[in-house]
Amino acid sequence: MAGCLARIGVEYVIGGSFASSVHGEPRSTNDVDLVADLTEDDVHGFVDAMGTSFYVSRDAVLEAIRGGGAFNVIHTPTAVKVDIFVAGSDAFDGARLRRKMPVTFSSGTDLATLFVDTAENTILRKLEWYRRGGEMSERQWRDVIGIVNAQSSRLDHAYMRDWADELGVADLLERVLDPPGD
Repeated sequence: MAGCLARIGVEYVIGGSFASSVHGEPRSTNDVDLVADLTEDDVHGFVDAMGTSFYVSRDAVLEAIRGGGAFNVIHTPTAVKVDIFVAGSDAFDGARLRRKMPVTFSSGTDLATLFVDTAENTILRKLEWYRRGGEMSERQWRDVIGIVNAQSSRLDHAYMRDWADELGVADLLERVLDPPGD
């Protein structure tokens, strides 16, 4: 999937639980979240690049691009689902694409380099999802705490605070960075 995007010249960044597992505590996930800077001009090349190993609806891709939404791609041999969020004009998604970090993974004898969200952007997006979910998701909160604990002094607090204000999660970020009792 990522290779297909790279071949057609589309920038992407992998986020969600995959990114939080890279930066914090590893855990299994049901899908992969990815932000891609797809445009209408990319649709045919993208769908064609997916080949027969993936199921993707050309109409769903176009609808997501036009509406600034998301669509799914399913790897048919493994049934792994990838949720692709179209970057569009979202300023934070643009920042995520600019700050993406290459991470090399080993699968047996093969090496693959994927672009993954930074720890900071993963925290911010997870806090957004936590807030959108009524601050009820222990999984999102646990992912954030896991990243903060694992990355500790390496985190760019100023960057996170700037975006947290923009994203409406400044109070949650402060609760994570400076928990009561510390």
